[in-house]
Amino acid sequence: MTLDLFGEEIPEKKPRGSRSAAAPGKQDEQPDLADDPNASLVAIYADESCLGNGREGSNPGGAGGVIELLDGDSGVLKRWDYWISEPETTNNKMALRSVIEAFAELERMKRPFRVVFTSDSKYIVEGMRSWVAGWIARGWRRKAGPIENLALWQEAVRRTRPFRCQWNWVRGHNGQPQNEYANHLATRAAADQSNSGGLRVSEFDSWLSQLKTGRNGFRDIAPFPEPGTFKPSPRVWTI
Repeated sequence: MTLDLFGEEIPEKKPRGSRSAAAPGKQDEQPDLADDPNASLVAIYADESCLGNGREGSNPGGAGGVIELLDGDSGVLKRWDYWISEPETTNNKMALRSVIEAFAELERMKRPFRVVFTSDSKYIVEGMRSWVAGWIARGWRRKAGPIENLALWQEAVRRTRPFRCQWNWVRGHNGQPQNEYANHLATRAAADQSNSGGLRVSEFDSWLSQLKTGRNGFRDIAPFPEPGTFKPSPRVWTI
């Protein structure tokens, strides 16, 4: 049995590849949940890893993240982890996978969400904030030539389109605890070639308690976003 962020059962995950991406320029059949006034706010901190990125040969990689939800009734902050791996990949591919996997989990819940997505990858943050709109307007082309990782970008747009999203950049390896934890999940997945198989109850608190000695340079935990500060990027309507 698989549970969602609210502790309710959701359908079992379909094998990857069982649903093909929509053709460029066409709308798919995902429900439009973005403007629901009851949309819950979630915060996602994601990171990626590729061992030996840029070198010749097979370079294993991983991606992972922690999803935060503030329970409106109890006021308790809940966290859930996810991670995936690939035997041969790149940092940029895994950065895109960190987006795709997170939003695929939200999509499975068939609930409205407003999402604050934080990554240390400017490739992701700048891409989702601004690049994809121009690419789509030019028929999925860049002015300078073909788009690297085109199929992954298209899937990332398709996965995120039903939601309102704010894309935040944070400097990597700078002591921001949630970002450091996402890096931990991603690098572990890359090394172990492991996959979470969906969301798992987060181990963030126990991980942090083992590391927070006062000498590791970690800053305070980022607070859960205030709803009034949510500033979504313009939505992309077609892919």
